[in-house]
Amino acid sequence: MSAAAPTPSVAPAPTAPARPRTGAYRDAGAIRRERVRAARWTTSGTAKVTGDVDVGEGRFAGLLSIGGRLVADRVSADGALEVAGALDVHDALAVVGTLRASGTFHAGSVAVRGTLIASSALAVERDLRLTGVGEVPSARVGLLELDGGLTIPGEIVSRTSVRGRFRSDSALGEIRAPTVELKGPPPGLVPKLLRKVFGGAARVRVERIDAERADLEAVDVGFLRAGEIVLGAGAQVTAVEGTIVRQHPSAHVGPVSRTPPPHGLSR
Repeated sequence: MSAAAPTPSVAPAPTAPARPRTGAYRDAGAIRRERVRAARWTTSGTAKVTGDVDVGEGRFAGLLSIGGRLVADRVSADGALEVAGALDVHDALAVVGTLRASGTFHAGSVAVRGTLIASSALAVERDLRLTGVGEVPSARVGLLELDGGLTIPGEIVSRTSVRGRFRSDSALGEIRAPTVELKGPPPGLVPKLLRKVFGGAARVRVERIDAERADLEAVDVGFLRAGEIVLGAGAQVTAVEGTIVRQHPSAHVGPVSRTPPPHGLSR
């Protein structure tokens, strides 16, 4: 019985180079497009794209809703930017207003002044700077800098540092970074009348921190592990591994029992 003839190998077909982006488009008022591919796209007003957007530079003012993916080198938005598909901005993404992303999220750097809401984990190669409020599942960043409020139930992994100045209720899962600096508003700085009307100072809860250095003030941490620890005013840490180099008299280490005040008595 003769052996079967060997099957000739087939070289893979060469991949066609990506078609270069060309053209510059400017839209104003209420517009609707199926898709956009251009070197530059500028909008002013209300714009809706049912498919994908692929641009070198996007400048958006007003409301832009994208039903597919957003792929770009640079994006700046003033108003509201909503992306249903994947978001991939290779260089810088800057938003003043509201950013809502439902698909995967990748960017070189992100700066948001307003509201950031994402359904998928954030992958930011360099800086993520948020002034306002954010809600995301988890984040991997170069640096995270916050001024406002943040809810991240998963992990935050930073190559350099996580710095937060909290001004509203916030809840974070696990933080892993060389340096962690978190500061909430000390309750003593909130007038008694405002605490009664608005519910008191912001409560900031972090489940776990792993860092080389941690500096905490007016935040509540479940477990803290760091080589060098500074506990400022109002810091509460349930369990610690590491060296506390400085501790404010109002800071507390160990379990805390919290009970509501008796009826008719306010704190």
